Amino acid sequence: MLFPGKTMDRQLSKSPKTVFFCKKCVVSNQRPRITFNEQGICSACQYAHIKHNVIDWDSREKMLIELLDRFRSQDGSYDCVVPGSGGKDSSYVAHQLKYKYGMHPLTVTWAPFLYTDVGWQNYITFKDHGFDNLLCFPDGIVHRKLARLAFELLGDAWEPFAYGQKAYAFHMACKFKIPLIFYGESGEIEYGGSTKNMNSPHETVQDWKEFYYKGSGIDELTQHGLSAGIFTQDEIKENSFMLYRPPAPRELQEVNPQMHWFSFYKKWVPQENYYYAVEHTGLQANADGRSEGTYSKYASLDDKTDGFHFYLAYIKFGIARATSDAAHEIRDGHLTREEGMALVKRYDGEFPKKYYQEFLDYLGITDQDFWEIINFYRAMAPQVWKQVNGEWKLRHTVNKSGVDD
Repeated sequence: MLFPGKTMDRQLSKSPKTVFFCKKCVVSNQRPRITFNEQGICSACQYAHIKHNVIDWDSREKMLIELLDRFRSQDGSYDCVVPGSGGKDSSYVAHQLKYKYGMHPLTVTWAPFLYTDVGWQNYITFKDHGFDNLLCFPDGIVHRKLARLAFELLGDAWEPFAYGQKAYAFHMACKFKIPLIFYGESGEIEYGGSTKNMNSPHETVQDWKEFYYKGSGIDELTQHGLSAGIFTQDEIKENSFMLYRPPAPRELQEVNPQMHWFSFYKKWVPQENYYYAVEHTGLQANADGRSEGTYSKYASLDDKTDGFHFYLAYIKFGIARATSDAAHEIRDGHLTREEGMALVKRYDGEFPKKYYQEFLDYLGITDQDFWEIINFYRAMAPQVWKQVNGEWKLRHTVNKSGVDD
């Protein structure tokens, strides 16, 4: 390891030392920023009840139309930015905005680390269904180095993608002077996290560090890279990382782009988004029948490294891809809790072996390096893991009571 005993993931110190699971879904209290009420129901399930039973979605749609009417261009010029991969969610949002609400979206894509065949095909098919698109591949050398640093220091090589995914849309909004940005859903609200913005259609740039960057940021990561000799002084120049940061304050002030979550205005049901995208933008599901680590065939299909993002969540928090999928499908009424528990026990934590060698090659590490970092993060979660006869075992698994087995 380049940084033995060191992590920049500041979520880990906040993980509860006693593990329990939601009594309605299958998520545990180890998910960062999630909260529970006195009945043992997680914040995501509490919001799901509000979403399905309380919110007046007709009124929310009227709010959406009023917003769009304020920004809609009359000459066909771009009037909103929609970031996305061409997957189910961004396809749904872009298609609705253009074909139902008469907007003129510029779609923008921050490229995955390593495109899968189905991911590339879905991207091409999406833009061929009537969308102007800008695809950004960041500097491959810089991006690989950031991913390598993030894998060790944050326990998640995916983090540089998060930097660009959030910032790139704002850069393009400023460049083309487009004052409106539409993201899909508020993951913190929908899937369990901070409830700070539950009654708001947007978040601030200042929220990014806590919600998406694990309490750290690009500047701290690059400084560690410089100190370790991974980055050179030439590479550490300000413009090397421009697209990983928000635009400069003067640029933001000039355009003042507003970001909104589409999920604030339209009820967000991922499975329905999938069927919508299949019908309207030609989305294809995983040809293997399901993605590694879960039972689902239609979520996060575009990146060969994506499975390791979820696998590291399993290592650090004991919950992974199948937990995430089953939890929101329970909330949306597609699964019972018993069905969700069975799927979690069958698939959660499955090792993503299909692209393992490509992942190692991309980061420039060995199998030994990989497992050294994995076991470092596993040892940081003693409430989640224990060693039995030299093998790591989960201390707790989801069951009917919501308390550990």
